[in-house]
Amino acid sequence: MHDQNPIEELVHLYVDGAFSRRELMARLSKYAGGTAAGAVALAELGVGEAEAQIVGRAVNSVPEGAPGIQTRTVTFTGQGAKLIAYMAWPDPLPPGKLPGVMVIHENRGLVDHIKDVTRRVAKAGYVGLAIDLLSRQGGTDQFTDATAQSAAYNRTNVVERWQDMVSTLDYLKHVDFVRFDRIGVVGFCAGGGNIWSFLPTVPELAAASIFYGTPTPPLDQITTIKTPVLANYAELDRTLSLRMPDVMTTMLTQQKTLSFRLYEGVGHAFHNDTGPAYNEAAALDAWGQTMAWFDKFLRR
Repeated sequence: MHDQNPIEELVHLYVDGAFSRRELMARLSKYAGGTAAGAVALAELGVGEAEAQIVGRAVNSVPEGAPGIQTRTVTFTGQGAKLIAYMAWPDPLPPGKLPGVMVIHENRGLVDHIKDVTRRVAKAGYVGLAIDLLSRQGGTDQFTDATAQSAAYNRTNVVERWQDMVSTLDYLKHVDFVRFDRIGVVGFCAGGGNIWSFLPTVPELAAASIFYGTPTPPLDQITTIKTPVLANYAELDRTLSLRMPDVMTTMLTQQKTLSFRLYEGVGHAFHNDTGPAYNEAAALDAWGQTMAWFDKFLRR
């Protein structure tokens, strides 16, 4: 995400639900040729006029305070920084320890949508923990505007994000009611890209689900991946999805465990119910497949 120009940044923020199409066009007008370039960028992501509508909450949304789960914001010491995360778990807790799932956000930080996703993880019977990768800058709550959140994310770097995810995994392993050897990870867009960079060096993760993760992994790093990966990509997000065949071929050639799903007729960010690219059918199917993937590898 760091190499995007300002127009691409704005378009991605719009697709992720940061602001309306009207506001997108107003912001694009500040750049020479912005409106036309913005339309091209939207088309590349598979988002057109038909998707430019007010989006409601997903039918599987889990609001804060919903019965059957508990949530809290947690802080813990990372590598040279205090880290912030959002945790959700089933209530009451069943006998025995539960598998855990790390949730990795897009390039805006730990926003309300990602907290909702973490509660969905808990509703499915897992302990969810969503790291705030803006923790080193005081946390996502310090940035009220979407462009400021994105700018803050762009000030992070690969090494620090990797360190913070390692610290998050270590924290989740040591939660009293979590089974340390049954932890998975799910991430979206830039969060999926962070997972791709994480898996080659953290073989103990028991399962991963990646939603339109960008960037895709360098092929020479795939050899050390041991985690079973479910990759969910979008047909109309062609620039990104066209990078996946080489990844698939390399993983399958090296006998890695991979399931690849390309969702027909949808664009980037189809799972995000706060944005215009949301597609309920694809989102619900991909989420169901993700929970089935975790059930298979985290509960066995």
